Amino acid sequence: MEEPHLFFSHFDTENGSLIISTILQEILPCSMSERSMALQVILKYSKRNLPIMKVVFSPRCLEFREPGHPESPERVKHAHKLLVQKRYEFTEPSPCTEEDLLRVHTRELMESVQENSFFNFDCPNIPHIYDYARLSAGGALLALDLSISDEGSFSLMRPPGHHASRSRLGGFCYFNNIAIAVAKALETCEKVAVIDFDCHHGNGTQAIFMGNERVLYVSWHQVPLYPGTGHESKSNCLNYPMRPGTDHEAFMRLFERGLEEVETFNPDLIAVSAGFDGYIGDPLSMLRFEKRTYLEIGEKIKSFDIPRFAVLEGGYGVELPECILEFLQGFF
Repeated sequence: MEEPHLFFSHFDTENGSLIISTILQEILPCSMSERSMALQVILKYSKRNLPIMKVVFSPRCLEFREPGHPESPERVKHAHKLLVQKRYEFTEPSPCTEEDLLRVHTRELMESVQENSFFNFDCPNIPHIYDYARLSAGGALLALDLSISDEGSFSLMRPPGHHASRSRLGGFCYFNNIAIAVAKALETCEKVAVIDFDCHHGNGTQAIFMGNERVLYVSWHQVPLYPGTGHESKSNCLNYPMRPGTDHEAFMRLFERGLEEVETFNPDLIAVSAGFDGYIGDPLSMLRFEKRTYLEIGEKIKSFDIPRFAVLEGGYGVELPECILEFLQGFF
């Protein structure tokens, strides 16, 4: 019989050691078959709590801010701190190239950000924002690359992207990170499904891929709310608008309906615009999602058992880090 410390060398975790220790105390006197069954419980627990996929992050995305703006570095800083405590592994992205940007954006938009010649109430014209926005898009591209080799990945970068269309920025978004990655993926994948559960409709992503038969865009979002789009489905873009006050149960019913369409589409890859501003404590929406909502979202996407990656969009409440953690525990 193996000594307990040998089990610990494989399965001890910051959060699980007490549970595992208790299980070991119970199983050591048991039969071989009973010990085997108990060890399966340990393995299941370990897989749930020990991340095997890397999170994309660069401390450079914390360098810029606009006083009073909800899209602040603290939202990502605190999430990163929590994931470090939970022993997630991280990898740093490189900025995307001009070629990457021009797959989905016009040269005029790219140059307006590069030259700081744009004006938008929601998107602060901050020095070097072009470099920060390229780095965030690079995070999505790295998450894509990791998803092909490791099946799942998450980009914890800012600024977000799903409101940026081909020729316009807006809604805290300069370049469309998820669209840039999906356009790159289409060079090798036949079909990609984009799942967007941010409480704001991803009008930019919809506009970029509208009519593209190789992409299915599915969005669940509050209506009425910025940007005022997504009231109905069009072509390959499926929209599930939700009234203020929509709670966990009502959302999950709608989410299942959308996932049925994803299953019918039968994609080779799933790209996720992961927005956490539907949480009940978020200041920018009136939805009533719970932390378990994000765990279940992650689990249901994972159940497709195909390569997948997610990119951070919105989420502005103090409990954003816990919402992200719940999602990743299901998603990975």
